[in-house]
Amino acid sequence: MHCNCNIRALHRSNKQATLFRFRQNNPIIRTALLVVISAGIISLGSPVSAAETIESPPSKSDPMLFFDSQDLTVRGHFQFGVNAVAERNLFWDLAELATGNIEFDSDENWLEIYTEPGISFERHISPHSSWFGKVSAVASYTAGTDAFAASNIGSVTIEEIYLGYRTTLTDEWNIEASFGPRMLKLGTGMLIANGGSDGFERGALKFGPREAWGKAAIVQLTGSGIKATAFYLAPNEIPSNDTKNLFNGIDLRWDGEDGSYTGLTYIHVIKSEAAYPKAAPRGIGAPTIIADARAKLNAVNFYGKKERVGGDLSNLSLALDVTYEWNDRINLRAWGGRIKSEYVFTRYSWRPTLGYSYQIFSGDNPNTSRIERFDPLYYDGSPSTWATGSKSAMVFINSNVQSHNLSIRITPTMQDTITLRYAHVRAVELRSPLQFGQATRLDFSNGLSSVVSGVTNAHLSDDFFLEYNRIVTPNVYLTAGLSISIPGAGITGAAGGNAPNWIGGFINVVFNY
Repeated sequence: MHCNCNIRALHRSNKQATLFRFRQNNPIIRTALLVVISAGIISLGSPVSAAETIESPPSKSDPMLFFDSQDLTVRGHFQFGVNAVAERNLFWDLAELATGNIEFDSDENWLEIYTEPGISFERHISPHSSWFGKVSAVASYTAGTDAFAASNIGSVTIEEIYLGYRTTLTDEWNIEASFGPRMLKLGTGMLIANGGSDGFERGALKFGPREAWGKAAIVQLTGSGIKATAFYLAPNEIPSNDTKNLFNGIDLRWDGEDGSYTGLTYIHVIKSEAAYPKAAPRGIGAPTIIADARAKLNAVNFYGKKERVGGDLSNLSLALDVTYEWNDRINLRAWGGRIKSEYVFTRYSWRPTLGYSYQIFSGDNPNTSRIERFDPLYYDGSPSTWATGSKSAMVFINSNVQSHNLSIRITPTMQDTITLRYAHVRAVELRSPLQFGQATRLDFSNGLSSVVSGVTNAHLSDDFFLEYNRIVTPNVYLTAGLSISIPGAGITGAAGGNAPNWIGGFINVVFNY
């Protein structure tokens, strides 16, 4: 996800991509929920033909190409990253101002490191068919105390360990199937992107190096610009908060030659122990926690993008995402979506790119018996995708929030990119649970007090985030950022009338081979 939390400048196939992921267990709240934000990207497109592989000689300049013959290719993989983080007035000091917790330190500095070695292979068994697979592991560690009070802790876990088979059916169509933990992102990552969780006993909260699903069976049919992906997935959750999620579904996608695309995803949650909060009647009183609420959830996600609209707007791109969720078992109906536009000023040096998006996710209406809380599942929380705010993305999951987002990006050189982002974040439903606001507190009106959750004013925050990315070499990447979150009336009201600005910064270096 952006929060200037959770940063990893991870670059695959020499493409720069800053990944943001976090796991939420805010000590402010009394009813803690775990949230995973991540970005995991995998391409399951048309495989390279066996003939193309055979004709390509091994690259003497590639130290990670261990073996390359007509029948077998073996490649090594290695990533290493170090990230220094500083935070001031964490969570707008709500731990003390809203709950009276003076033990939580709202000013922290810490260091995160991770390494991910791996090895992959492809074994050609005919000119049109091959076996393939990969094994990798992640070791991560946090030195110091992070935003959620985890200190000097880390772990080593398996990341990917899968075996697959691909073959050419006709001149136009290919099929690929794999089984075992691996990465998968569907659509724009609104619901399915991050398969792994970090932080707490695993360390590396903001780097978020784990991306692969803990269990994955994936079949994809590709041809004529169309991809059909069937999947069966379970996330790689932290042992201390494993909610036993298991789901399946199908994704259908069409890609145009100009970068435009259209797709539709259906998801069904087979089983889950994840709970939902239900707003108290009229928002007065503590929310009800519904156990195992995610089980049997259904979701349909439409996504599409149009590149180069045409005419005088040839540099304009437009995108739309809409998701509808339902669960008859608990009487849930929820929705969310986003409109997004981006314009590139190609006539100017540094190619300024101006972007605007508006995203909204339904919250539970305290005046109805139905549940309207949107479940964001395992979304991509990077700043250019589905993060709600910068700092605020550490606090508000994509449920009962909406935001207007502006960005300006410049590229002074081919190696350097500077991006400034602004987000105006608001609640959708008042007196209804937000991620930070599952706790209850007293709200005074006309001299009388009542217990409420959520906020009584929709304005949550205004977030600014300045990010710098540099490609030092084709395998070394530097990312640095500064961010500030200015609390809105909803936050200051929860804090008793006043709350400080939440500021922070980071700098990280990632080596990717």
